[in-house]
Amino acid sequence: MAPIILITREEICIMGRAIIKRILLVIPVLIGVSILAFSILHFIPGDPARVILGERATPESVQQLQEDLGLNEPLYVQYFTFMRNAVKGDFGTSIITNEAVSIELFTAFATTIELTTFSMLIATIVGILVGTIAAVKQYSIFDNVSMVGALVGVSMPIFWLGLMMIWVFSYRLGWLPASGRLSIGFDIERVTNFLFIDTLLAGNFEAFKDVFRHMLMPGIALATIPMAIIARMTRSSMLEVMRQDYIRTARAKGLSEFVVIFKHSIRNAFLPIITVIGLQIGLLLGGAVMTETIFSLPGLGRKMYLSIMARDYPMVQGGILLIAFFFVLVNLLVDITYMYIDPRIKFE
Repeated sequence: MAPIILITREEICIMGRAIIKRILLVIPVLIGVSILAFSILHFIPGDPARVILGERATPESVQQLQEDLGLNEPLYVQYFTFMRNAVKGDFGTSIITNEAVSIELFTAFATTIELTTFSMLIATIVGILVGTIAAVKQYSIFDNVSMVGALVGVSMPIFWLGLMMIWVFSYRLGWLPASGRLSIGFDIERVTNFLFIDTLLAGNFEAFKDVFRHMLMPGIALATIPMAIIARMTRSSMLEVMRQDYIRTARAKGLSEFVVIFKHSIRNAFLPIITVIGLQIGLLLGGAVMTETIFSLPGLGRKMYLSIMARDYPMVQGGILLIAFFFVLVNLLVDITYMYIDPRIKFE
């Protein structure tokens, strides 16, 4: 039987200090990311003023626009101006759209978070279930087929899988929409910009089902790689735990196989699985660029790609800081989950 772990007051204090320490580490990480992103962006060839005005613009008009945008200031002045405003939640104004960067990022980020969450739910549920069954039925046909499928899933490019899914399920069978987030004809008030939530708030369940149908193909396409990785990690971790003495003791005491697997084995096998899940959530933000482009989703990845091509410095800098903050937040939650699942872990 898995050991019962009691948490002392000293261990709670250690956990609290560890959490505070990791929260404070967010500050230098974000500063380092902002410096790196700012430097790389300004070393990329191209002038935002020239991009906006076009190649036929006169040098005088280009110079005037540079002054209006503050691009003629030294780089360190531009950086500190950006960071001073960013601390207040003001990422500036988009050079291309002339809209507030924070508003545009929030709208786009909601789409990406919705897609990432949907994909991660699919990957986690299916991956843990398949990996657990494969470990319990080691060397069976299910084990061999699932692990070969996991290898194929890791190796399959997202862009190819996305295009094939559109061709089969949209154009050939007509079951699912090929692009977008919501069909024309549904008038939903955007309260949170998360369409799953907004449709439920509006009480429009037909629109909710339509959002689900739109999200199904990009969600599965994006979930394929993390699903395969989670399944393989779950199988490996479960096999290691199931060889432990307390598992043999639980079986010897006459506990059912269901209790042995789902009460004693899975919880003790969860630490490496949580690590993989946390890393995959961050990596999905990068994979979302390709998925959003293929399925025409107005997410953060697609907006970042277009902003880089247009040399929209405020939009790119704000987007990178937002992604970095989300990635650090996910890792912080993973650390806290470690301590919750196994309080024996002490962070000095």
